[in-house]
Amino acid sequence: MSNRMERANSEIQRCLIQIIKDKMNDPRLDKIVSITEVNVTPDFKYCKAKVSVVKPEEMADVVKVLQKSEGYIKRELAKMVDMPQVPKINFVVDKSTLNSIRVEEILRNLNIPKESEDDNK
Repeated sequence: MSNRMERANSEIQRCLIQIIKDKMNDPRLDKIVSITEVNVTPDFKYCKAKVSVVKPEEMADVVKVLQKSEGYIKRELAKMVDMPQVPKINFVVDKSTLNSIRVEEILRNLNIPKESEDDNK
């Protein structure tokens, strides 16, 4: 990926996080929503933003709210970034976060006995 695209991705990610946390007053978007990754197409027409939420059961609702608010978010983003064109944003669920939560649950539920000091000798 070119340096230009990396800068654009990180700047859009920073701005999206700021817009969601500071400018949106929807109670479904509390302070535990995060944008984990942003990928902009080389022509700056489209952008995929991966969304992560601490409570996995709320993930689908949060993505729906963000998709419905895409016009407002895009207008706010246009005020914050200096780009030739502000991309259309597609919010998607970050499945890597869901997978890591699932692995953590599995590990927590394993019944592995702790090693005693006698076993180490």
